[in-house]
Amino acid sequence: MKRSFIIISSITILATASLAKDFNPDMQNYIQQLKGQAKKQNSSFSDFDIKRGEEIFTSAHLGKRGENISCTSCHNINLSQNGKNHFTNKTIKPLSPSTNPDRLVDVREVKKWLKRNFKDVYNRVGTAQEKGDVLYKFKIGEKDETNTIIYPFTFKRIVCG
Repeated sequence: MKRSFIIISSITILATASLAKDFNPDMQNYIQQLKGQAKKQNSSFSDFDIKRGEEIFTSAHLGKRGENISCTSCHNINLSQNGKNHFTNKTIKPLSPSTNPDRLVDVREVKKWLKRNFKDVYNRVGTAQEKGDVLYKFKIGEKDETNTIIYPFTFKRIVCG
């Protein structure tokens, strides 16, 4: 039992460490900038975390219009499905890069939407760590039909609320 835990933990560490390499070069540079900012904001920062990203994405807050909303209010739990904007009812293409290859490739677009969506849900701009955590979550932390986060590089599943 201990051996399987060590193997899974080692694979998890390796997968997380190599995750930034899964982004295109411009996004890799942006991730590195966020890491530098996060380290300045918090000296104990070591890396972005998919689980923290999941919490940021799914937790509800009093949003910009005084409504209790989360990112999933518009984007759904399943990132491979279309979402619908909570305020405008417009369709939102899937966030999953595996379903929608246009996601997470244009740094300017990513910055714009992170800023706008953090303001909508959290009533503030996200921190560098929060942005990085969410980007890591989008890149590999997808859910299946049973509301389980799938970590394809780690063979690890975590059942969510």
